[in-house]
Amino acid sequence: MAAFPWHSRNRNYKAELASCRLESVQLECGDYHPLKPIMVTESKTKKVSRKGSTSSTSSSSSSSVVDPLSSVLDGTDPLSMFAATADPAAVAAATDSTRKKRDQDDSSMVGSDFEPWASKRGEILARYTTTERLSINLFMGSDKGRAGAAGSAMSEKVRTRLEELDDFEEGSQKELLNLTQQDYVNRIEELNQSLKDAWASDQKVKALKIVIQCSKLLSDTSVIQFYPSKFVLITDILDTFGKLVYERIFSMCMDSRGTLPDHFSPENVNDTAKETCLNWFFKIASIRELIPRFYVETSILKCNRFLSKTGISECLPRLSCVIRGIGDPLVSVYARAYLCRVGMEVAPHLKESLNKNFFDFLLTFKQIHGDSVQNQLVLQGVELPSYLPLYSPAMDWIFQCVSYHAPEALLTEMMERCKKLGNNALLLNSVMSAFRAEFIAARSVDFIGMIKECDESGFPKHLLFRSLGLNLALADPPESDRLQILNEAWKVITKLKNPQDYINCAEVWVEYTCKHFTKREVNTVLADVIKHMTPDRAFEDSYPQLQSIIKKVIAHFHDFSVLFSVEKFLPFLDMFQKESVRVEVCKSIMEAFIKHQQEPTKDPVILNALLHICKTMHDSVNALTLEDEKRTLAHLINGFIKMVSFGRDFEQQISFYVESRSMFCNLEPVLVHLIHSVNRLAMETRQVMRGNHSRKTAAFVRACVAYCFITIPSLGGIFTRLNLYLHSGQVALANQCLSQADAFFKAAISLVPEVPKMINIDGKMRPSEAFLLEFLCNFFSTLLIVPDHPEHGVLFLVRELLNVIQDYTWEDTSDDRIRIYTSVLHLLSAMSQETYLYHIDRVDSNDSLYGGDSKFLAENNKLCEVVMAQILEHLKTLAKDEALKRQSLLGLSFFNSILAHGDLRNNKLNQLSVNLWHLAQRHGCADSRTMVKTLEYIKKRSKQPDMTHLTELALRLPLQTRT
Repeated sequence: MAAFPWHSRNRNYKAELASCRLESVQLECGDYHPLKPIMVTESKTKKVSRKGSTSSTSSSSSSSVVDPLSSVLDGTDPLSMFAATADPAAVAAATDSTRKKRDQDDSSMVGSDFEPWASKRGEILARYTTTERLSINLFMGSDKGRAGAAGSAMSEKVRTRLEELDDFEEGSQKELLNLTQQDYVNRIEELNQSLKDAWASDQKVKALKIVIQCSKLLSDTSVIQFYPSKFVLITDILDTFGKLVYERIFSMCMDSRGTLPDHFSPENVNDTAKETCLNWFFKIASIRELIPRFYVETSILKCNRFLSKTGISECLPRLSCVIRGIGDPLVSVYARAYLCRVGMEVAPHLKESLNKNFFDFLLTFKQIHGDSVQNQLVLQGVELPSYLPLYSPAMDWIFQCVSYHAPEALLTEMMERCKKLGNNALLLNSVMSAFRAEFIAARSVDFIGMIKECDESGFPKHLLFRSLGLNLALADPPESDRLQILNEAWKVITKLKNPQDYINCAEVWVEYTCKHFTKREVNTVLADVIKHMTPDRAFEDSYPQLQSIIKKVIAHFHDFSVLFSVEKFLPFLDMFQKESVRVEVCKSIMEAFIKHQQEPTKDPVILNALLHICKTMHDSVNALTLEDEKRTLAHLINGFIKMVSFGRDFEQQISFYVESRSMFCNLEPVLVHLIHSVNRLAMETRQVMRGNHSRKTAAFVRACVAYCFITIPSLGGIFTRLNLYLHSGQVALANQCLSQADAFFKAAISLVPEVPKMINIDGKMRPSEAFLLEFLCNFFSTLLIVPDHPEHGVLFLVRELLNVIQDYTWEDTSDDRIRIYTSVLHLLSAMSQETYLYHIDRVDSNDSLYGGDSKFLAENNKLCEVVMAQILEHLKTLAKDEALKRQSLLGLSFFNSILAHGDLRNNKLNQLSVNLWHLAQRHGCADSRTMVKTLEYIKKRSKQPDMTHLTELALRLPLQTRT
């Protein structure tokens, strides 16, 4: 193609804007409005027949529009219709499954405020461990009675099964010795799986044997420290067994009458299910040993629902009495805990049985100090302070069951019973752990008196004060008692010699102090913690507790000027000498500051403290720090910087930014934030000082510009630098700093050749050309209003940028360079207008400097012709089979650019547009709909004033049809 001259058309931007505005149409809303709530009318629908025939629907509403959601209310939703026509067997199976789930849900009639056993078991398993060797008995009995003759009588089957149980109990077992704790846990899990497998293969007797065998293990206290964890593991198996038996009997209740109702009574249960249920109870009753008989019967306690309405209420007291036959107090208390656990699941309303269980336990509690227990402890080398905590999980559970929704009077009764037992510390601790915090807080002084009288030999007093403190963190004591309570508690806490005991207790009472007292008392407590935890670097073993203290303090002190005026707060932070922990503490402080600081601040106390904290976070960054962690730290530091404001003291503000730059130079997002902050500061100065063009103001603005110019090169991301050069140049231009703006734009232009082909975006390598194209388009928009430098000639920056674009190595398969050239053509066309589309206040752009000078326009047109030549040359290179689609798209795009910005009254430019139109359609690659709409647009524009020349053009633009 030959070279074509460029002639820009004159634009009337105001007229074009007016023509593009939508016509205003008056809307008569009437009764309808899109934000008016929808009125749903009830419709009555005939039920669908069982045969699935379609029934007619009659609505009582006069409205013709039926709300699709209202049909749910009349019973004709799609799922109901589907169920009505479904296979009865499938419906029965689905109903059975739903019924089971509903029955299981109904079995737990306690509220969400009752802490379930599942939330406690993990803590018990983690706390009660041992390094001693364990043993376990595995069933090795024969299978002689598993298969009987098909025609054997029922009595023979029963006798055979009883013989199998006898065979199991008479020693057909194998004892595995020398097991580690993990081996023991693995064996128990294998037994649990064996139970499920045996049940699934219809080997019910074998399943029962496994449960009996496991229950027997609960009578073994040879490794006493592990007993609570053993209880957890084995009762899991018992729970599985109880569930399997219940579901088996429940499934037998399905007959012609359908499923059982939600709250069924024994009258609804068929004879077969009742007989099976009785058979299970008879089997269990034949177990000779007390402990396995008790545990297995308790596990299926819920099955009494199938036999009698009063079955559970009669069995609970009897099973409570059975426990009296267990001589070992530790074994008996866990048996009571299991009975209470099952009782709360199946009959939580039977409080009398729960209370009876508890009071029986109190009567036998003195056995702990008897000869039998003491001899056992001596034999195993266990001290009493280590033995007593073994009771805590069982006692805490029993107390929780007893105290659940219990009246306050029950707490009074229990306190009296504890006094009669000599204020036993273990019991007192369980009472404070179980009852509602409000009840405990109201009697705080009484509890402190009881704690003082406790014997410390078995259960130390500081644990009691810790339990009391936990309650006071949840509920407030009487205001008149608060100071006395703190003084009495701290007298005991501060005398603790063991650092771990001290910090575990102090951690709890710090919250009470922060909640009810001033910074003076908090400072005293922090000073005491520092005093106890500094010797021998005891703080190194207590970082979690010290972190908890910090979080509690900042949770209650939202005024950071008050917080940092607490004398011992920063010295307290100095105890966090492990870097990872120290950084986490600093992060928690900064998160609290960002969350609670409502107004910008310039308080020197806050600034100095938070600069120190932010510096600590920043200095933790190294080559191994993850990007996510860097982003988190940068976010927190930026949140602090954003909240610092010195008002109109702009010099102090820029000084703060300079100091921040030196302190946080390793975090690029912080430097980027500082640059944006300085740019905003420069713009604020311009707004505040409008009309006051003093040398001082100008110097300050130049200082801001210099700050940005110096800081940007230190950034690593190349597009970050490009965009900041552009943004900072725009700010400099807005503040009439023309030479500084030129420097920014030149720096951006010189950086373009350094843009790599691939860049890292969120950890993935992506081509950079699309990002470069976006940046350059934004750059062109700014260059429109940048005045030419008097010493560098016409359109110096545009020429420099074009040279860089021409020298840049573009991908062969990419057309982005041509898209950029097209954008340059748009820029040059806009620059040729007498008045530009937009301006910057107090800055004379080229339209004012040149005033439509012919030499300037001639230079502009020459550049346009150079750009056009580049575009046309590229179109020639696309005349290949694999690139014809690209040629068509680019040809049509260039045609549209000429249509929008060129003066088509020029014959050569007009002919070029016709050629491009034919090129777009030449090989059948053009989109027919796009071509048709484009031609319609040209015809429509030809009817506008001064656009009649487009009529002839439209006649020269044929639409080719595909053959």
